[in-house]
This record gives sequence, C-alpha cells and structure tokens, in this order.
Amino acid sequence: MPDFVAASLASAVFCLAIIALNALTRLALQAPFAPDGLAENGFLQYGGALALAGTTYRRATRLPGKFIGE
Repeated sequence: MPDFVAASLASAVFCLAIIALNALTRLALQAPFAPDGLAENGFLQYGGALALAGTTYRRATRLPGKFIGE
C-alpha cells in the first residue's frame, strides 16, 4: 500500500479513536468509581489513539510476504 494511503488511513483511525475514547471517558467520569486522574483529552486518550494509529500504519505498510502463516 502506498505510504500516502497508509498515512491517511492511520490519521482517520487516530481521529475516530480520539472521538470514541473521549465518549468512553465521559461515560466513565459519570460513574462513581472513576479514578481521580481520569480527564477528558488526557494522556490515556491520546496515547491509546496514537497506539492504534501506529499499529494501523505498520500493518498497512508491511510487505505481503510477511503476514503470519505465509
């Protein structure tokens, strides 16, 4: 896959992950058992989204002969 397409896919995954993790954080903050360090737009959200985007980019740019089982 060309690098441009892989980067576009990874950035789309990053944006969607930020939105989803933000929604989950808002739900968790309403729960009485949420930790005090949990905050919207915090390290947990951006770190998780960045990890998903990095994994997506690595999987998209990997050579076809390096798939598991081939």
